[in-house]
Amino acid sequence: MILKFSTLKKRTILLLSFLCLTTTAFSQLLSDKEKFTLQDTLRGSITPERAWWDLTYYHLNVEVKPEDKFILGKNTIQYTVLKPNKVLQIDLQTPLKITKAIQDGESLQIVTNGNAHFITLTTPQPIGSRHTVDVYYEGNPKEAIRAPWDGGFSWKKDDNGNDFVATSCQGLGASVWWPCKDHMYDEVDSMDISITTPKGLTDVSNGRLTDTKTLQDGRKTFIWSVKNPINNYGVNVNIGDYVHFSEVYPGEKGPLTMDYYVLRDNLEKAKKQFKDAPKMMKAFEHWFGPYPFYEDGFKLVEAPYLGMEHQSSVTYGNNFENGYLGSDLSDTGWGLKFDFIIIHEAGHEWFANNITNIDIADMWIHESFTAYSESLFLNYYYGEKAASEYVIGTRKSILNDRPLIGEYNVNHEGSGDMYYKGANMLHTLRQLIDDDEKWRQILRGMNKTFYHQTVSTKQIEDYLSKETGIDLTEFFNQYLRDVRIPTLEYKLEHNTLKYRWTNIVNGFDMPIQVILDEKSEWIQPTSAWKTLTLKNTFNFKIDDDFYVDYKQL
Repeated sequence: MILKFSTLKKRTILLLSFLCLTTTAFSQLLSDKEKFTLQDTLRGSITPERAWWDLTYYHLNVEVKPEDKFILGKNTIQYTVLKPNKVLQIDLQTPLKITKAIQDGESLQIVTNGNAHFITLTTPQPIGSRHTVDVYYEGNPKEAIRAPWDGGFSWKKDDNGNDFVATSCQGLGASVWWPCKDHMYDEVDSMDISITTPKGLTDVSNGRLTDTKTLQDGRKTFIWSVKNPINNYGVNVNIGDYVHFSEVYPGEKGPLTMDYYVLRDNLEKAKKQFKDAPKMMKAFEHWFGPYPFYEDGFKLVEAPYLGMEHQSSVTYGNNFENGYLGSDLSDTGWGLKFDFIIIHEAGHEWFANNITNIDIADMWIHESFTAYSESLFLNYYYGEKAASEYVIGTRKSILNDRPLIGEYNVNHEGSGDMYYKGANMLHTLRQLIDDDEKWRQILRGMNKTFYHQTVSTKQIEDYLSKETGIDLTEFFNQYLRDVRIPTLEYKLEHNTLKYRWTNIVNGFDMPIQVILDEKSEWIQPTSAWKTLTLKNTFNFKIDDDFYVDYKQL
């Protein structure tokens, strides 16, 4: 997902306004709540009506009617029975309606509670058996007003008056436009997507195009096949007057098809700007390991909004220019060396689509690593100094308003600081490891260890503690669960340095690099004062690569 910085469209803003607005650049996908309802629990928890069956396959078959902002179709849901039960929860958000559900030719009873729909099955469901249920639905789906942050359908027109339609639904949930088991914990193993479009228009969805059928009135059905597990919000529809070009990238796992779909008038601009895509692939395969979805290929698809990390179908709307809508989020100049949307959203293929949070409360896993991937892209092409300056430059956007981890089981995300506070946390961890090749192997190992899996914060914390050889318990408690910036208080008196950590959780004792007597040295502060004798008190400096504050007393 991308941060919000709508004011970047304005080229003549005052510096003061610019600095103020960058601190609120991060979009909250869901409004922050202090109280939660039954609907939040039904949406955000693994209910008994979800837990007893394991998703294996979807076939989503939808007709899109832009002139009426209307959709209709069905989802064929295949599952394996894990334990006894006969009531199955399917999610679909109003104003869409489920019209019927059928299993083995029999119409089934549906009891609706808000956006959760409980289907009573009549066919025996022995443990280990596999079944399908067809869920039919229709209606006018929620329209996305501020896509991709509020979610739903974007009903737009291109400059030639053609319909330009797309979906986006992170946070709000895929059930805003199609019926599904709308919780991150259970990714479907594979999926087919059949989208019927108006005459003259093309649909681009996830995976590979396997067939195109032309109906008698000129409408077309585009059938896409996804061979890898996919999270619900990663599924998308993109309809427009698209033209296509492609290339084959020589990747770590062999030839990788990279396909690009853009509006007809933007073809030449795209051919130039999308050169960042193979550059991205080269850098991220170096840092993170092989692209996780070779079987489904990689696509970059123009959309009528800024962009989103839809799996193998990354959407793009960054005006074919470098930076974030032409601006540098770090104010260092390095942010104009790459197209922000191509690099950030494609980075999510490793962190969000390959490694997926099991609960949206742990969404920092997606956004922190991906925000840091921007720095690693720069590191690959421009060196460590550029990477460091960029990530440090993004600190001006950190609010420290709420913890990075949200409330569990109620579909609640943490602070928008999960982007650049999270990135600076990881940059700090890189300093603690003090071995860039080890850091690279840890990132690659993470994508291998958790390949195509949903994970919790605890799993990531445990993995990093084990692989770094550092007990990171207090480190993560400080940066993920606390809003305070660790502050190094120090005194310089008669060539004596006294120092300690303040604004910290219990037990925080992170070592830090400082400049002492013109040399880089490690010190290990705690909450208690420590004393060190110096030769020259005028050369004391804290390494900026550590995301900490400091205060001389």
